[in-house]
Amino acid sequence: MFVLVRAVTYATLFISLVLIFLPARILSSAGITLPAAIGTWQVAGMFVGAIGAALALSCILTFAFVGRGTPAPFDPPRRLVVQGPYRFVRNPMYIGAALALAGAALFYQSFALLGYFGVFVLVTHLFVVAYEEPTLRRTFAKDYEAYCAKTRRWWPKR
Repeated sequence: MFVLVRAVTYATLFISLVLIFLPARILSSAGITLPAAIGTWQVAGMFVGAIGAALALSCILTFAFVGRGTPAPFDPPRRLVVQGPYRFVRNPMYIGAALALAGAALFYQSFALLGYFGVFVLVTHLFVVAYEEPTLRRTFAKDYEAYCAKTRRWWPKR
């Protein structure tokens, strides 16, 4: 149970900073406020954002219950997680966060948030390639190599 509390705590801190606080600052500095009415863009944004949030939540729970760890690099899963959304791609949690940001950009029709989304995707990719993958190779060795051979980084295999 303690691992779930840690996972939720770290995820909440990440979400609060990266997906709420920084986007709010971007919107505020761009002078963008809530739309006067809910239209097609807002519905599309809510749909995309909800898919992203559901995917990220499912990943957090999978990390806690299957991996016995958290999404935080300093408190990672103790077991290699290849179940749940991780059956399809190696980084579904980042995909979920990116979808949530894309949903916010749609909802607010904000090019500034779209730019932030692009920066998030680039920084995430660089972090995965430079830190996460080498760390996982050292930690899980052949199991991670086998997982990489059958599961793509960002896009599911056909």
